[in-house]
Amino acid sequence: MTTDSDVEVEREVLSFPPGFLWGAATAAFQIEGSTTVDGRGPSIWDTFAATPGKVLNADGGDPACDHYRRYSSDVDLMASLGLAAYRFSVAWPRIQPGGSGAVEERGLAFYDRLVDSLLDKGIQPLATLYHWDLPQVLEDFGGWRNRDTAYRFAEYAAIVHDRLGDRVEAWTTLNEPWVSAFLGYGNGIHAPGVADPVASLEAAHHLLLAHGLATQALRAQAPASHRLSLVLNFSTIWADDSSEASLEAVRKVDGLQNRILLDPVLGRGYPLDVLQDTSWLGDWTNVVRDGDMETIATPVDWIGVNYYNPTRVAPAEEDFVPEGPHAGLRGVALQPPRGELTGFGWEQNADAFTELLVRLSQHVDGIPLVVTENGSAFPDTVDELGRVVDVQRTKYLVDHVRAVHRAIAAGADVRGYLAWSLLDNFEWAAGYSQRFGIVHVDFETQQRTVKESAATFSRIIGNNGLPAHGYTV
Repeated sequence: MTTDSDVEVEREVLSFPPGFLWGAATAAFQIEGSTTVDGRGPSIWDTFAATPGKVLNADGGDPACDHYRRYSSDVDLMASLGLAAYRFSVAWPRIQPGGSGAVEERGLAFYDRLVDSLLDKGIQPLATLYHWDLPQVLEDFGGWRNRDTAYRFAEYAAIVHDRLGDRVEAWTTLNEPWVSAFLGYGNGIHAPGVADPVASLEAAHHLLLAHGLATQALRAQAPASHRLSLVLNFSTIWADDSSEASLEAVRKVDGLQNRILLDPVLGRGYPLDVLQDTSWLGDWTNVVRDGDMETIATPVDWIGVNYYNPTRVAPAEEDFVPEGPHAGLRGVALQPPRGELTGFGWEQNADAFTELLVRLSQHVDGIPLVVTENGSAFPDTVDELGRVVDVQRTKYLVDHVRAVHRAIAAGADVRGYLAWSLLDNFEWAAGYSQRFGIVHVDFETQQRTVKESAATFSRIIGNNGLPAHGYTV
């Protein structure tokens, strides 16, 4: 028997604030392909992927999703889903194949065409200037271990903004500098494949310096309407109990995962506890020069939040150094994920997302947040009717959109949600083995198929909300 209260529960709808920004995100190297055309130079990921044993199945970034040639139909697809915004990255090697100096007009012209196509469809472009594809020539001179790379990045940023800034108002300097530093230079599982904890901390500083210098360069030439940002990847850190030892383990990982890059951007410098935790590696802060921290703290208009899963920890012996990318971490054991996992083996926990957004909003002193990546990888198949009924990804999406709503209700200033990713793509060291897209890509034929998760997301966008219960939207 259905009661009146049951009907009310079924009808309950979670509505988002007016103007809430809905969209999807991608990255240049993961989707564009065409890595050797129109003057594009090699990036560290071209080199890394061509190195035996670095990328699963020896996969590479060409043709990926062939987006460089298929961008127009991909924009049509975005419009059909009702996306209000599209976050893309600009490939530095397309703009300056040599890492500095000469500008490749054909590279800029591609992003001209992409931006114009988006605007023609009423889709707001959000440009990310760096999503891990450093020109190889700069890595040959030390890459992000070399302070000079930060200055080269600021020059490149100004070039792109000068070209696209008459139409693009939302700008991100770097995507996930934590990953660039700690996976690229710390444990070496990402390009350029360096395994040196001290180098990763030095790279992290130079990445932050690059962000600050680029933000200053854009501020100098941008109108007041332009909104500048940095995108960081965060995780909620959990232990099984609130003992002093467990809370200390949480503090250590939170410092090296979340606060080490966020706090300098907020003008608070490197957290003193993190400096103490990493001091056993040596004085990596000798790369910090007078004025650097002020530059890094150049104000931003919003902070991008990339979130996928929580991190579970437990205390360990004081001198125990766990495997993983957290440079300087010791005395902590990283614990296996629990419950339902994604195809990548990541824990699915939307409550951790709500907790993170509420905490971050309190920590950043009034700077708005935008969810710039959130998504899940699962193996997908196209059924006999030509459909991709991705039940697990749809559930992850709905649960995490509701998590954002709960965070807003709890006072978090979250202005938008961008799903990762629009398309199945090249998933870095995992090659093409992991599918994050809400749109399926047949990498043999390049055919796109809208998954059930995308159809569900489209309905959420159209309603600016979703039911409080169930997974049928």
